[in-house]
Amino acid sequence: MYKDLYHVQLKFMSSSSIFSANTKTESSKNQNPNSKMEQAFKRTQILTNHLLQSSPSSQTLSSNACLSYSPPELSENYAFDIKDMRKLIDRHNLEERDWLFGLMKQSKLFNPKVRGGKVFVSPDYNQSVEQQREMTLKRIEYLLEKGAFKGWLTEKGEDIEMRKFAGFEVCSIYDHSLFTKLGVHFFLWGGAIQFFGTKHHHDKWLRDTENYSIKGCFAMTELGHGSNVRGIETVTTYDSNTGEFVINTPCESAQKYWIGGAANHATHTVVFSQLYINGTNQGVHAFIVQIRDADGNICPNIRIVDCGHKIGLNGVDNGQIWFDNVRVPRENLLNSVADVSPDGKYLSSIENPDQRFAAFMAPLTVGRINIAISSVYQSKVALATSIRYALTRRAFSLKQNEPEVLLLDYPSHQCRLFPLVAKTYAMSFAANYLKMLYVKRTPQSNKTIHIVSSSFKATFTWNNMQILQECREACGGQGLKTENRVGQLKGEYDVQSTFEGDNLILMQQVSKALFAEYMAAQKRNKVFKGLGLEHMNKPCPVIPLQLTSTTLQCSQFQMDALCLRERDLLNRFVADVSKCKAKGESSEQAFMMCYQLAQDLGKAFSDRAIFQTFVDAETTLPAGSLKDVLGTLRSLYALICIEDVSFLQYGYLSVDNGANARREITKLCTELRPHALALVSSFGIPDAFLGPIAFNWIEANAWSSV
Repeated sequence: MYKDLYHVQLKFMSSSSIFSANTKTESSKNQNPNSKMEQAFKRTQILTNHLLQSSPSSQTLSSNACLSYSPPELSENYAFDIKDMRKLIDRHNLEERDWLFGLMKQSKLFNPKVRGGKVFVSPDYNQSVEQQREMTLKRIEYLLEKGAFKGWLTEKGEDIEMRKFAGFEVCSIYDHSLFTKLGVHFFLWGGAIQFFGTKHHHDKWLRDTENYSIKGCFAMTELGHGSNVRGIETVTTYDSNTGEFVINTPCESAQKYWIGGAANHATHTVVFSQLYINGTNQGVHAFIVQIRDADGNICPNIRIVDCGHKIGLNGVDNGQIWFDNVRVPRENLLNSVADVSPDGKYLSSIENPDQRFAAFMAPLTVGRINIAISSVYQSKVALATSIRYALTRRAFSLKQNEPEVLLLDYPSHQCRLFPLVAKTYAMSFAANYLKMLYVKRTPQSNKTIHIVSSSFKATFTWNNMQILQECREACGGQGLKTENRVGQLKGEYDVQSTFEGDNLILMQQVSKALFAEYMAAQKRNKVFKGLGLEHMNKPCPVIPLQLTSTTLQCSQFQMDALCLRERDLLNRFVADVSKCKAKGESSEQAFMMCYQLAQDLGKAFSDRAIFQTFVDAETTLPAGSLKDVLGTLRSLYALICIEDVSFLQYGYLSVDNGANARREITKLCTELRPHALALVSSFGIPDAFLGPIAFNWIEANAWSSV
């Protein structure tokens, strides 16, 4: 080969000489032939060096050595104990979580694949919709056989409630379809029987539900009504001659829609319907209806079709249901709030229809709570994957002949990811607070649970979509690969912004509740109590004219700033709604006209409430490195809240102070850089549940792997 190249060079030089001798243009006459020969030889030498890859001259470019992967653990240090941090943010049932992770890693049902010398588990999204649905059911059956759901419906107490939460969180980390199908069966169908039913319902249905002899679904949403449950159009009447309820879908908009489990697997459903007794509408009630027999055949007078392919959640068989004079026994009315006697009399201890509806709907908040919590864990998966990738992926050299720079050493990359880490830690503490609020619930706390869960569900799911998008971009092209999880999670979790309550509507409900608290306090001339509104009883905080670094990192200043915004927006909202009502507008119309203030107030309430849980978690720690790092995260979370446009829009911050806050955010991100690996390792997510790019991404994409 080298001899051939040598001859090419000689021939090229010879032809250049001939060209030099024979050319008769004016320019060649005026140019020294020897000079032309030197130029030709020089060009030929450069070409030869390139082809032979010989030592470069000063005029040629050098080639870089091939990149190699170096685990971040070799260069990154842990300044705090990541096990202690995990205990703080996961809080409960760590052993049960790890046991469940282990069950999934052991089974081929969870689609293990080797990439870069490591095993990863995630659903095969290349399967058909039918295959994905069957695999979801098989995974449930496997976990059932291993005892993962033992006691979930047949045992009572805080311990089983927290174990159930932990189980759902682990399932959500693996697959949203698995989480959702389990949630429909246990929390919605099973929860409806637990909370809407009475003892004879519990005895008949709960054990068979827990062991999956019955597969339940939850028929509330209709084609024409989603968030407005009171407006649903399905109609139920009572036939006193037979002691049966008769359920009908009177029009196309009344068909039950998006019913998870209905298309293929569910045998029974809880149907929500308007109940008419002797021509009088008594409002929405719930009935147990069998929709398939033991052989999987659809029952008479029931029609079911598939909702079709979706942008995510294709492992869940969502269906549409129509009821044509479907008869069920009187005992199938879930009657904890109201009942119908054999002779057709309506019975309820709650006479007011509004209060009866509120009591009826209160237990359903657990679905909203689960959605809020699961979104936090998807943020953890995305951040752990993208930050580990950024700790090993390099791009561009700052100086010639120097190594390329790690992505996470760029301030811009730090500022795109570390605020999201702080936000995820904040949501973790808030999720723990929400879970404890629920498991320690009393009839008196139902209103608080509804308001807080509505607020957190909207905030967490919005945050999650922002985090997934930012992490997708931070991973570049690798973020598009399904196996790396981050991009796929966007489609899977997008639905969380609207199911179990549209986020915008939930935030408006929060603001209405705050309005009611304000008016009640004013009317009774009493102090604010509950929902964290006690700060309204104190003098209004004042933000200093000049915000220094010390002030910006002070937790008291941070709390004051968030309370100031919530306080002012609540005052503005009350004033504007009151003005509208004074002009003759109805309450509902007045709230609608003030929707923008309602959204801002809902966000202000949520940010302040979440921040309070962060501060509470921090105060439980003794002095030391763990508390120091958590304090930095807390400051970063507070400042990204304070950097929100509302602080400038409503005049709480000057432009200069806004700029000071932005500079402090950049500084805090730099301070967190040495703790990057420790912070995401503290999430406690096993390697197998992250994307391959979180580890040896070169080997994962090598010819031998693919």
